[in-house]
Amino acid sequence: MKLPTDHSNPLVRRLFSFWAPTTQSMRGWAMASVVVNAGITVTGAGVRVTGSGLGCPTWPKCTPDSFIPVAHPEVSMLNMLVEFGNRLLTFLVLAVGAACVIAAWRMVPRRRSLVRLAMLQPVGVLAQALWGGLVVNTMLNPFTVGMHFLISSGLIAACWMLYARAGEGDGPARRVTHRDVRRLGYVLVAAVFGLLVAGVVVSGTGPHSGDVMASRFDLDIEAVARLHADIAYIVVGLTFALLFALHVSDSTRPARRAALALFVVELLQGVIGYTQYFLAVPAALVLLHVLGSTLVWIAALRVITSLRTRDPVPVPHSPVEAAATV
Repeated sequence: MKLPTDHSNPLVRRLFSFWAPTTQSMRGWAMASVVVNAGITVTGAGVRVTGSGLGCPTWPKCTPDSFIPVAHPEVSMLNMLVEFGNRLLTFLVLAVGAACVIAAWRMVPRRRSLVRLAMLQPVGVLAQALWGGLVVNTMLNPFTVGMHFLISSGLIAACWMLYARAGEGDGPARRVTHRDVRRLGYVLVAAVFGLLVAGVVVSGTGPHSGDVMASRFDLDIEAVARLHADIAYIVVGLTFALLFALHVSDSTRPARRAALALFVVELLQGVIGYTQYFLAVPAALVLLHVLGSTLVWIAALRVITSLRTRDPVPVPHSPVEAAATV
C-alpha cells in the first residue's frame, strides 16, 4: 500500500510529512504553528473590533440551543458568524499542534527536548479554548480578554522555541557574543513582553470592547497610552543598543540581522500606533497594530535565539533517513 509520504504529489507529501519527519519538515511544522497561532491572535482582535465578542453568547455552544450559528433575536447573524469562525480556527491551530507532536515523536533518534516543546501546543490550545469560555462567561471582562492575548503570546514563544531547537542539537548552548550583550538581549525580550502587557491595558481601557455590554478598565486612557508609548521608547532604545553592540563586537551575521529586523518592525509598529492614536483608533488600524505587536514579539524571540548556538542536529534524524542508512 502506497503511503501518503510516498505520494507523487509534493503537496500531499508535505501535508503528511509529520509521519516521516526530517529536520526540515519538523522546522516547517513548527513555523506553521507560529503562523497559525499568530493568525488566530489577529482574528481574535478582529472579533473584538467588529463588536462580535458575544456573537456566540454561550460556550461551548454558540447559542443555548445549538453548537453552530442559528438565527437569534438578540444577536446579529454577521457577528455570530465572525465569532463562530474564530472558534473554528482553534481546530486548525490544534491540528497543526498535533502534527508537531507526531513529528517530534517520530523523529529518529527521538529528542525529548522537541517532544516536550511540541506537547505545549495542544495543551496550550486546549487551555486557550477553556479560557475563551471564561471570556464569554465573564461578558468580555477586559482582564480575561487581555489574558487571552497574553496566553497566545506564550504559545507563540513555545512554537518559536520548537522551531529554533529543531534546527540544532541537544548539546549545551554556546553564546555567540559577549555575555553582557546576551544579557542585554534577555532584558530586551522582557521589555517587549512588558510592552505587550501595557498594550493589553490600553486595549482594555479604550474603545473596541467587543460588545456594548462589555466592561472596561476604570483608568485614564491618556495616561495608559502615554505609559505604553514610554515603554515602547525603552524597547526601541534597547534594540538600538543591542544592534550597536552586536556590530562593534563583530557578532555573527544571523544575530545582527535578527536585531536589525526587530528594529525595523518596531519603527513600523510605532508609525501605526501614532497614526491610530491621532485618527481616534479606527478598527482597521487596531487590527494592523495587533498584527504588528505579534510580529514584534516573534522578532524579539528570534533575536534571543540568535545569540546562542549548539552543535548541529545528529543524523539520521527521520525514519526515512534512518532507513536509507541501513
